[in-house]
Amino acid sequence: MCFLRKARGVAAALARRCLSVEARKSNFGYEVVTETEKTNKVYGVFQNVAKNYDTMNDAMSLGIHRWWKDSFMRLMNATPGIRLLDVAGGTGDIAFRFLDYISSKPHRAFQKEEQDLSWEEISQMYEQREGEQSIDKGSMVVVCDINKEMLHIGQARARERTNTNGLSWILGNAEELPVADNKFDIYSIAFGIRNVTDIPRALDEAYRVLRPGGRFMCLEFSHVTNPVVERLYDIYSFQIIPVLGEVIAEDWKSYQYLVESIRLFPDQVSLIIQLRVMMWPPSLNYFNTTMYMMHTVQKEHSIS
Repeated sequence: MCFLRKARGVAAALARRCLSVEARKSNFGYEVVTETEKTNKVYGVFQNVAKNYDTMNDAMSLGIHRWWKDSFMRLMNATPGIRLLDVAGGTGDIAFRFLDYISSKPHRAFQKEEQDLSWEEISQMYEQREGEQSIDKGSMVVVCDINKEMLHIGQARARERTNTNGLSWILGNAEELPVADNKFDIYSIAFGIRNVTDIPRALDEAYRVLRPGGRFMCLEFSHVTNPVVERLYDIYSFQIIPVLGEVIAEDWKSYQYLVESIRLFPDQVSLIIQLRVMMWPPSLNYFNTTMYMMHTVQKEHSIS
């Protein structure tokens, strides 16, 4: 295992070098900056947009992002007892969906069982389950975000909910997660990995914190390949979204960056190659649509 860990470290270093045209350089949108500058600039973007982040997501996607995240949860198909680390999830969108999904799963299973039962049998089942908790069989979700303002928004939203069992929040960088090795069953990152300065390092950290057999799950914008759709998408992205940012959040530049970051993020195949370089196992699946993509890969079990 020590050898594998060292090999992964070498792979991470090689991947970092391959991803940059210039050593220690990165992109903040279309602007070439140092890695430190990108980290600071991205922090500033989310500091600025935190208050209106969810509203802008609805406006930018016409509400479709909610369906994408619901699809992500169905793909995750979490069960009671699962430990989830949601990275770059400050406002809690994925975490809240996880809690709702977990709490509703026993109820959905119960409904399925009822289909072939008599009324007397159904009544007995309800009596047996009376007083049982729908969630907590050890399930937990930890939301990790580098930005305090995003976490504050998520925590404020959590205070308005009744279902927050097993939910916690930590301030941390995806490139240096403040959690122990082999801790989580699922690592999720939704619309966040493109804002990470050092993606290979973040992938290495994801691998580290997942238990053997755990899953890495990524939801991100995809590259549009249809020329007609691409043209319409560009018009909407560059001419409409920044205007919405100015009108709703009084922040043109931050949303201009978010649009540019989508264009510069590796395409579907390139992200798979990065995962391969980082020595993730071959059990990698991805689902791609015109506008978004989902990647899921399972960490191999320990070799004794």
